[in-house]
Amino acid sequence: MHILIIGYVWPEPNSSAAGHRMLQLIESLLQQRFRITFSSPAQHTDHQVDLSTLGVTSHTIYVNCDSFNQFITQAQPDVVIFDRFMMEEQFGWRVEKYCPNALRVLNTEDLHSLRQARHQAIKDNREFTIQDMHTDVGLREIAAILRCDLTLMISSYEHQLLKDAFKIPEYQLCHLPFMLQPVPERQRQNLPSFQARQHFIAIGNFRHAPNWDMVLQLKQHIWPMIRKELPEAELHIYGAYPPPKAFQLHNPKQGFMIKGWANNADEVMSQAKVCLAPIRFGAGIKGKLIQAMQNGTASVTTHIGAEAMCDGLPWNGVITDDFSEFATAAIQLYKDQESWKVYQEHGFTILAEKYNKSCWQNTFNAALLKAKNQQEHNRQKNFMGLMVRHHSLKSTQYMSQWITAKNSK
Repeated sequence: MHILIIGYVWPEPNSSAAGHRMLQLIESLLQQRFRITFSSPAQHTDHQVDLSTLGVTSHTIYVNCDSFNQFITQAQPDVVIFDRFMMEEQFGWRVEKYCPNALRVLNTEDLHSLRQARHQAIKDNREFTIQDMHTDVGLREIAAILRCDLTLMISSYEHQLLKDAFKIPEYQLCHLPFMLQPVPERQRQNLPSFQARQHFIAIGNFRHAPNWDMVLQLKQHIWPMIRKELPEAELHIYGAYPPPKAFQLHNPKQGFMIKGWANNADEVMSQAKVCLAPIRFGAGIKGKLIQAMQNGTASVTTHIGAEAMCDGLPWNGVITDDFSEFATAAIQLYKDQESWKVYQEHGFTILAEKYNKSCWQNTFNAALLKAKNQQEHNRQKNFMGLMVRHHSLKSTQYMSQWITAKNSK
């Protein structure tokens, strides 16, 4: 089959978990010997992966431009994967009009509406409720899910949420977390030991709102408590696209070190003793905590941080939402080699049992082929999807055509 991916951005695996996730999808599709074209309206960057080395064709596309019509007509892919709902909004109606037989798949990364709703609840200093998702973004995102033949959900929590709260049929959903190789025993033995490690680490793309909030919570509340008990320890904060306001927090006297880009994220993670992730809002599953497990680094995080990541298996550290307990756990973990070693093993177990690459690749392939084989049958019984496509896609189409006409003058 020919797979066309319409990316929100060009994949940057060294910048974000979303970049890693996209590469995992591409590699899984290549294993099935599918032909892949990756397209995006985003600007090219110095940090994007060279897709040609994987045998993937790249093509730049443009929003609100009829040139896409000719591109999709000539390409005639069997499957179109929209990377995040905004791409489905922009290009979904054109795909339906000029390539109607293509299976339409939405890769959510995370539920944007859930992340934003939780953020708003934090701003309002109250508990999150499902009604917080009844926003413009929520309506748009759920509509995109209804319009697509299949939606990939990285989080088991969000997969269940869509079924329970929004009544999305099971046949339109596929739970697909990160697809990872278990850490082999030889690699485990070669990781730095507890004694060889030092300092704390926090990592995350600075452009992602939950990560910036995490840095602020560490600076204002958690790190002062840790530093008081461990005056020689440092907190090293890494992340892509650090803004000037981040470097203004840099304070060597306090051991609060803004490092910015990490040339090798695995290297800096494996050198740290404890990963700190006080995430107060967000969605999906957290690449930083996966990376901590892969490098044998114990972690302290919140219930939002660990959501849907271990599904009942023992965590590779401590989970708490109380900042005082968070700091105490971090201090104890930093000093207690025996507990640290147990938590490290928990991380390896989670990776092997929850994210096994071969298992989830089979799930992905089976779901894709099943959806393709049952495409017309499922579309006919998906009345909500038909209705949303009729109304919202038309409005999106007419707005896009108006902008296209305006730009051509």
